[in-house]
Amino acid sequence: MADFGGPDLEAFRVEARQWLDANFPKSLRGADDMTPGEGPASETEDRKRWKQAMAEKGWGTPTWPRQYGGAELSGPEAVVLADEMNRIGAYNPMAGMGVSMIGPTLLEYGTEDQKQRHLPPIVRGEIRWCQGYSEPGAGSDLASLQTRCEDAGDHWRINGQKIWTSGAQYADWCFCLVRTDTTKKHEGISFVLINMHQPGVEVRPIKLIAGHSPFCETFFTDARAEKNDMVGPLNGGWTVGKRLLQFERSGSSRPRGEAGPTPAELAKQYVGVDEKGRIADVDLRSRIAANDIDRHAFVLTQYRAIAEAKGNQSPSAATSIMKNANTVITQQRQELTIELMGYHGLGWDGDDFSELERSTVRSWLSGKATTIFAGSYEVQNNIISKRILGLPDTTQSN
Repeated sequence: MADFGGPDLEAFRVEARQWLDANFPKSLRGADDMTPGEGPASETEDRKRWKQAMAEKGWGTPTWPRQYGGAELSGPEAVVLADEMNRIGAYNPMAGMGVSMIGPTLLEYGTEDQKQRHLPPIVRGEIRWCQGYSEPGAGSDLASLQTRCEDAGDHWRINGQKIWTSGAQYADWCFCLVRTDTTKKHEGISFVLINMHQPGVEVRPIKLIAGHSPFCETFFTDARAEKNDMVGPLNGGWTVGKRLLQFERSGSSRPRGEAGPTPAELAKQYVGVDEKGRIADVDLRSRIAANDIDRHAFVLTQYRAIAEAKGNQSPSAATSIMKNANTVITQQRQELTIELMGYHGLGWDGDDFSELERSTVRSWLSGKATTIFAGSYEVQNNIISKRILGLPDTTQSN
């Protein structure tokens, strides 16, 4: 739990705790707004009530301006709110790319018209967004993208293919990098918003080893984007797109509560304990302890960075460090959990395995993607070397 000083913050903690205890349906404890591979969860009455309560409070987007539906909380207040939500197993019903990626980008680069049209529905949890960045021939070298965007008079005409568009099969809108000038590389890219509910958009889910399909192929055939849905200037999308990636990495490195039993608790159940009540396997015990230390150090570093920001919500290149640290620590934790479960850590289906064991295996497999999405581990190391350490760029790229 974060420990920020000051009576005002402590008063806010009391307020948040009381409000959450009164408004969060206990039936949703430990739930989420998206079931992997099944899309948006069914809108039960409890889910509807929780979404409406959070929307009215503005706590689904706690630091956003009130004029767009946010709560205008400070960074430390937002961390306290997250602490209190984790305490009772609550989830953010508005969580997703709208809140963590395109929303902050529109706040910084969007016109007032774009903010008024797109931000309130995000705050209310009414729409879902997906990201149109990577292409079959433009992954790590994203600026090589070839999806064309041409001026069609009263709108933009878009043709091309995107890949790894997470949640595209459920999305209402896509924020997309497109090529508007074929004579330049980075300076020929624009950033547009595309309505996914139109004939020119086709989505094909990609099934992964974890058994579900969060990623998709997306095809645009004479798809339409309105003239007032280009964010930033024509051919200025690379700057906007890079900024959005910083917001994405900031979300990927954010402290989160831990649902379910910890590896230490599971180890005592599956491996057993010694005469002093410690995990019986000395080597496993030391590795779990080391991972716990790394995880707590990471969370404290995040809290310290938020406290030192003094209200500045804008992420920096340091998010690349935190993103890499978080994914490695999380993957190590998942590997330890699978190992300590032994045979039960291989369960995929059937009555021989509990629901916890089956979900653990799926989480472990899904977690393999975390060092790839939001910019691969290697790409983040390049950013760290150039923008933080000041090492020379030997690739001679922009």
